[in-house]
Amino acid sequence: MFIDLNCDLGESYGSFKVGMDEEVIPFVTSVNVACGYHGGDPVVMEKTVRMAVQHGVAVGAHPSFPDLMGFGRRDMKLTTDEAVAYVKYQLGALYAFARSAGTELQHLKAHGALYNMAGRDIAMARALARAIREFDSQILLLGLPNSKMEEAADELNIGYVQEFFADRAYNDDGSLVSRSLEGSVIHDTDVAVGRVVRMVKEGVVETYTGKTLKLNCGSVCVHGDNASAVSFVKTIRAELEKQGVAVADMRRVIAG
Repeated sequence: MFIDLNCDLGESYGSFKVGMDEEVIPFVTSVNVACGYHGGDPVVMEKTVRMAVQHGVAVGAHPSFPDLMGFGRRDMKLTTDEAVAYVKYQLGALYAFARSAGTELQHLKAHGALYNMAGRDIAMARALARAIREFDSQILLLGLPNSKMEEAADELNIGYVQEFFADRAYNDDGSLVSRSLEGSVIHDTDVAVGRVVRMVKEGVVETYTGKTLKLNCGSVCVHGDNASAVSFVKTIRAELEKQGVAVADMRRVIAG
């Protein structure tokens, strides 16, 4: 049994620091690197990619709507062609740093509002899948289980990896609870670890309303800007390995 641990990193820019990248990266197997539209800048992107290579961690792109002031969490109305172009632009930027560091892009995980919109809007989901296909069809798409992103990936023959959020509450339909609601972000390490182990071993998670939701995910996300991120990821990894679950990157998980 294998599971990937992924984290959103490289979201600092200029003199503005976000997250605890250096502390988190040794404990994950894949990183989603911000590409400049919601966070990140060229210096941060290069530093993050090189840290990932140093620790043997797979690199993925974390594209967003062009919304630096809103940290990519505000919906935007785009045409499909605009969305495809914005995503390819960010893929290309990160690819330059990955290639110069001697690695390739393993996956793409959309950020914030782009992620949420693509989960429910097939047109936006197809834009993500199309951007991947036109750039490099071997790049995996990482997203919510049973979402429009998974549907679009199947349509365009793009590899898809379902992810589980260790520190986010779920609605009954499998979507994430809005951050505006109390309890949407989980800060208790024991609760987060228990949720992850149950998902991996039993394929279920308790929703925000107390119902049981079936999930079968190949990757677990821990947010790097969560104050408990370091504690979460260290404890989650240790507990998974204690339970006989090997931690590996997405391609190893897919290969079984």
